[in-house]
This record gives sequence, C-alpha cells and structure tokens, in this order.
Amino acid sequence: MRRLYSTFAGGWPGTGLLLIRVVIGGVLIVRAVVRFSSDLQPLSLLIATVLLIAAGVLLILGLWTPIAGSLIALIEVWKMLTLSGDKPVWLLLGSAGAALAMLGPGLWSIDARLFGWKRVEPPPRQSSL
Repeated sequence: MRRLYSTFAGGWPGTGLLLIRVVIGGVLIVRAVVRFSSDLQPLSLLIATVLLIAAGVLLILGLWTPIAGSLIALIEVWKMLTLSGDKPVWLLLGSAGAALAMLGPGLWSIDARLFGWKRVEPPPRQSSL
C-alpha cells in the first residue's frame, strides 16, 4: 500500500487533505441517505448508492483512500454517462475522488498509521570483551 503514496503530507497540506476528505465523504453520505428516502429506484442505482456510502465513510476515516477515491470517480462517471440529473455535482465529486486517489489521505488518516513510514531502532550493540 505504501507504493501508492509518495508521502503522507503533514502540516497545512495534510490539513487540506483532511478537509477535502471530510467534506467529500460527508456530501456523498448525505446525498446517498437522501436518495434512500426517495421513491423506488432501480437495483443498479441502489447498489451504486450503497457503494458511495461505504466510500464516503472510508474517505472520512482515511482508510483505503486510493480504492475509495477510484470507486467514487468510477461511479460518478457512470452516473454522468447513464443518468440525467446533477451532472456538475457528479463531475465535482468524481474529480475530487480521483484527486484524493492520486494524492493520498494525508498524515491524519488510518492509512498513514497503518502504511506510513515507521522508525526502526536497531538493538544496542553488545561489546565482545
């Protein structure tokens, strides 16, 4: 998983990535919950909605960010090509998901804790006298 990231950005860039993850994840979850409360929908749209909720939660947590971002981008492109509706919103969400998949989650994420660089301390050398 470490190969997917050049680094886990900290400081202001890491804070910016955290903000983007939380906002995009929150928007995906809220829009999906609203869609669930509306009328009956085809099975393909229902599956896409469930996948978007899962991807939104993963983005907020910063877990499997490249996978979640890629999934968001694919679903939003599929929606743009096959459905009528909020195409500019789908374009924005899809491009943000793709950008997060390419940039990574930042320092404040579960991915950084699981797959970030670790400091390894060698054991103390014993002198042979």
